Amino acid sequence: MGCGKVYLVGAGPGDPKLLTLRALEVLQEADVVIYDRLVSEEVLRLVPEGAEKICAGKAPGKHALSQEDINDLMIRAAIEGKTVVRLKGGDPFIFGRGGEEAEALASRGIKFEVVPGVSSALAAPAYAGIPLTHRAYASSVAIVTGSQADASRRIDWERLAGAVDTIVILMGIGPLRDIAERLMNGGLSPDTPVAVIEGGTRGEQRTMIGRLATIAEDAERAAFKPPSVIVVGEVARLGRKLAWFRPPI
Repeated sequence: MGCGKVYLVGAGPGDPKLLTLRALEVLQEADVVIYDRLVSEEVLRLVPEGAEKICAGKAPGKHALSQEDINDLMIRAAIEGKTVVRLKGGDPFIFGRGGEEAEALASRGIKFEVVPGVSSALAAPAYAGIPLTHRAYASSVAIVTGSQADASRRIDWERLAGAVDTIVILMGIGPLRDIAERLMNGGLSPDTPVAVIEGGTRGEQRTMIGRLATIAEDAERAAFKPPSVIVVGEVARLGRKLAWFRPPI
């Protein structure tokens, strides 16, 4: 039996209609699908009935499988000649550990393909009516994680504050108060517009638009939870005018 192949697939931000044609194609060929917590039920329904589905978990602080376990599962199934889809929310190479998994596969000589997905960093603001770039407001964007697995690679928020026009933060609800304080320490005005988008592209999407100085308190009071995308910068104010999917609360 020849060695199988692994597809590192982005499932998009939640709305199944944002799944790419290539992602749908490889899903329908899968023998094994290893999926993360943020993959929507609507997307999982597209998996063939005969395929084995394995939940890899990855809730904050609660991993159903360790990264090493996931790597081993992919490698073992591929060696058995199976077609493996590693299904991730958003895009596999945007804070999805896709790079780590590709390295593990490459180290064992396993054939793989990366199928990009629509990242929530782009889709959630778009569904909230917030263009990340705009000729009148922003010509640069940074996409940043609010949680750092390695203390030696912690983000220099103070430096980032003056480096770009728009900052998009994923996994930032928990540390939002500290992030906002550090961005202000870096020179951003307390009145800088900020949007928090919970459940972007899904039916339950909620958006709050406020000020950097008070956004953490406002989001806490309104019980915003992960998965949420935070947009810091002048473009965030456009969400009041351009919201088309759900109005801000």
